[in-house]
Amino acid sequence: MFRAILEALKNLFKPIHTMDYPAKDMELPKGYRGLIEYDKESCIFCDKCEKVCPPGAILFYQPLEGEKEYRYNPWLCIYCGECVRACPKPEEALWQSETKQQSAVKEDAANEGWFVWEASCKQSREDFKAAKIKNMSEEPI
Repeated sequence: MFRAILEALKNLFKPIHTMDYPAKDMELPKGYRGLIEYDKESCIFCDKCEKVCPPGAILFYQPLEGEKEYRYNPWLCIYCGECVRACPKPEEALWQSETKQQSAVKEDAANEGWFVWEASCKQSREDFKAAKIKNMSEEPI
């Protein structure tokens, strides 16, 4: 017991080896895979990023008229980079930034809102497919 008390007292005067986070920002290593960044102007809406995303953190909403809408859930993302590798225009349309990830603070109803968005994206794809089939059957040969 004496040795444990002596070791504790010695440790009181040694320099601290832990990081002072969040008071002081951490230095991120080179090649750090951070949040997914997206450029709507460069995107060709091929949906490859959505298809290869393991947790389903990227979704596209397909309206009947107009362009698709991109959605990304950083709380669901595992930062694996598969979406960037699958993108035909990496570094232009989709890339991983070197900014640090968001903290673990949970937004109010972040997941519930995502589940609603996920269901509406699925429904929009089905509606678009049905409208496309209907238009094809109505066109004269």
